[in-house]
Amino acid sequence: MKILKRLASVFLRVSISIALLIFLFKQVDKKSLFVIIKNADKPLLSLGFCTFFLGYVLCLLRWEMLLKALKIHLSLKRVIISYAGGVFFSLFLPSTIGGDLMRSIDLATHTKRPREVLATVLLDRLSGYTGLVILALLSLVFGWQIIHDKSVLLSIAIITAVLSVILSVLFNRFLYTKINKFLHSPDAGKIRQLLKDLHQELHYFKHHKKVIVNNLFLSLLIQITSPVSFFIIALALGLKIKLIYFFIFLPLIGAITMLPISIGGLGLRDATTIFF
Repeated sequence: MKILKRLASVFLRVSISIALLIFLFKQVDKKSLFVIIKNADKPLLSLGFCTFFLGYVLCLLRWEMLLKALKIHLSLKRVIISYAGGVFFSLFLPSTIGGDLMRSIDLATHTKRPREVLATVLLDRLSGYTGLVILALLSLVFGWQIIHDKSVLLSIAIITAVLSVILSVLFNRFLYTKINKFLHSPDAGKIRQLLKDLHQELHYFKHHKKVIVNNLFLSLLIQITSPVSFFIIALALGLKIKLIYFFIFLPLIGAITMLPISIGGLGLRDATTIFF
C-alpha cells in the first residue's frame, strides 16, 4: 500500500510538471522564443551563468562550515562530490529536497555519523530559507512604493509566518516539548526522533554563535545571487525591468518552488515566475 501511495505521489507530481510546461509553451510562439534566445547578449548570459554558479559555490561553503562545526572533518573534494550529487538528483527527484536526501545518505554512509550529517543538511536548508525570508522582507521595505500589491504582501507574510513557526518549535523548549508530546502515534515515531535529533544539534550550535552569524551571512549572499543572475539574464534578453522587482519576487518564487507538488520545481518555478 505504501509503495502504491508513493508511486501515485510521484505520478501526480510528474503530471503537474508536464501540465504546467505544456500550458506555458502553448502561450508563446516557439519560433519567436528561440529567435529571442538566439539573439541574446552572449557576454551578459555568461555573466548571468557565473553569478548563478557562484550561488552553488557559496552553498557548498555554507554546508562545509556546518560539517566542520560538528567536527565532521572531510576533504573539500569529498564534500564537493556529495554536494554535486545532491544538486544533480534534486533536478529529477519528486521535490526540491530530494537532493538533500541523497547527500545525507551519501555522507552518512561515508562517515558513519548519520544523525550529525542529517542535522547539517537540515540546518543548511533552514538557514537558506531564513536568508530567503530576510531578503524578501528587506526588499519589500525598499520596494513597496513601486509594488503596492496586497497579494505580494500576503505571500511574504505567509513565508515569514512559516519561518517563525519553525524557529519557535526548534528553539523554544516549551513549544518543542508540546509538539514532541503531540507526536505520540506510532506513525510519527520517525518524525519525533528526527525532531529530537535536530533539536539536540541546534542546542550545540547555541554555543557557537560565530558559526550561526557566518552561516546566515552566507545564506543572505546566496539568496542575493538568484535575483541578480535573473536580472542579468533579463538584460541579455532585452528586458529592462528594475532590479528591485527581482529582489521582491525571486524569494517568493523560491519559497513556492519548495512545495513538494512537482518534480524538482519544474513547471512550478516557470509558472510562478511568469505570474509574478
